[in-house]
Amino acid sequence: MHHAAKVRATRTPRTQHYLMCRPSHFEVTYSINPWMDPAKPVDTALAVTQWERLVSLHRELGHRVELIEPLPGCPDMVFAANGATVVDGRVLGARFRNVERAAEGPAYLEWFRSRGYQVHEPVHVNEGEGDFALAGDWLLAGTGFRSSPEGHAEAQEFLRRPVIRLDLVDPRFYHLDTALTVLDGDEIMYYPGAFSPGSQAVLRRLFPDAVVVTETDAELFGLNAVSDGCHVILPEAATGVARRLRERGFEPIGLDLSELLKGGGSVKCCTLEIRDRPTAG
Repeated sequence: MHHAAKVRATRTPRTQHYLMCRPSHFEVTYSINPWMDPAKPVDTALAVTQWERLVSLHRELGHRVELIEPLPGCPDMVFAANGATVVDGRVLGARFRNVERAAEGPAYLEWFRSRGYQVHEPVHVNEGEGDFALAGDWLLAGTGFRSSPEGHAEAQEFLRRPVIRLDLVDPRFYHLDTALTVLDGDEIMYYPGAFSPGSQAVLRRLFPDAVVVTETDAELFGLNAVSDGCHVILPEAATGVARRLRERGFEPIGLDLSELLKGGGSVKCCTLEIRDRPTAG
């Protein structure tokens, strides 16, 4: 690299607020992404144990974790990040492309509505933080497999943040949160091959110091990670990502969520960030 990437001597963790859903009904009985194979047996008890370890870790790091009641017949509801997008205390509900997940959107929206949040019931398809990531002032928005460009426009209007459209082109990385992670403010990491040439150019322009991740690490779901600005929880198999993060002064924490990976999700998919307070800018 021709210029030194910025390394902050001390990383300060932010206390965050999360919503999660126990995988009590987790199974893989249908396939709506390349990772899902109904022929592979799923150990629901093991999925719950792995998920509980993630909840404990979030809490040990000082974060507030709330739980939503899992609905029978919604095996993917454990992937809470898909359930809504919360920015400045405003909640944009999710509207799923696949009929198998349709009931999840209203369930998550009702959770927020009943707690007094300002909510918006979406007209267009968006799959929550699966395809929306807040990076500094920008709302990065994935499309190509699930969320629609019309859903991006709806998000910009309600969440009042400029939306940057990013086109996903590799079915393995069907949601933005499998291809890109916000680490701290406008610091990100991503796998270029998941994006169209034009979107790769946009990412290089907006984030010249980004951590660029290999296909191998992306395939291990190394980008389906959660950062508090210091600690980054990610799949333990993604050792290459962990090494790059340490070089940048972050503290990676590897976790085994192999059962949930059978549904095409990992750390980030299980963790919906509730950004309660309006942030400056």
